Amino acid sequence: MELWGVSLLWGGNYVASAYMLRDFSPILLSFARLVVMSLFLISVAAVNKSLRRPTYREWGLLLFAGIFGTLFNQLFYFTGLQYSTAGNAALIVALSPIATTLLSRMFLKEEITWLKLSGAFIALLGGVCIVLYGGKTFGISKGDIYLLLAMLGMSISLLFIRKLTTGMTSYEVTIYSTVIGTILMSPAVAFEAFQGHFHWSHEVLTWVLLVSVAVIGQGLAGFWWNQGIAVVGPSTSSMFMNIPPFVAIIVSFFVLGDPIRAAQVAGGILILAGVAISNIKRRPSQESRSPGAEMV
Repeated sequence: MELWGVSLLWGGNYVASAYMLRDFSPILLSFARLVVMSLFLISVAAVNKSLRRPTYREWGLLLFAGIFGTLFNQLFYFTGLQYSTAGNAALIVALSPIATTLLSRMFLKEEITWLKLSGAFIALLGGVCIVLYGGKTFGISKGDIYLLLAMLGMSISLLFIRKLTTGMTSYEVTIYSTVIGTILMSPAVAFEAFQGHFHWSHEVLTWVLLVSVAVIGQGLAGFWWNQGIAVVGPSTSSMFMNIPPFVAIIVSFFVLGDPIRAAQVAGGILILAGVAISNIKRRPSQESRSPGAEMV
């Protein structure tokens, strides 16, 4: 039950983010959401008293995880979402496991089987389909380029997270990397204000939505996801990651009025099929995902 709920929440997060961008400047929205999430995670850690101090080596890895997984990912994600759609964002982010596999081969020298290569090729075809044909006109939009950079930032951060989780829990890594990334985003918010692009919502309900997305859709959802993995196992739980992109497409159609394009559906099927193929016969330790992996 937890996995169904988390999948629906994560799919709805894309739509909620696109909706809030109507009243917030992108960097401010990203920063405000991260501040709320950081405060929530710190509060949970303070209550549980379960957060240990990282080593010097872990601090270095956490810094890079925060830079790529929180700072770059969130900056590019919200900037891209401003010029694209929630459906495209969800589908492009779904390429992250494939990108992580390829980056692991390049930098960590991990072995890639023929199944992983085949899955990567199929998923990348789906990404090309969405980027070229998923917009209003043929071609790559500025928003989709930013979303691709956001996905790449997340994928790079997972390389550092993979190193960190050999000695730290995913819970600890998520808290530290999120707080570090939030602090590093402060200059970007100041620069947005200096440029005169700084604006926020004056509606109470929009702020309630922002807090709800940060606390429930990101913070609590990560804990529920881990509980679901403990019950059904990583293999079964990984299948639920196929749900958020299509939830985003359907909900954005009814809430935001975004059209459902054939290229999105076809590209989404190719991406999810490619991810499923590349995950065949993976070891349990590689199948689970930390809460930090679903930052958007």
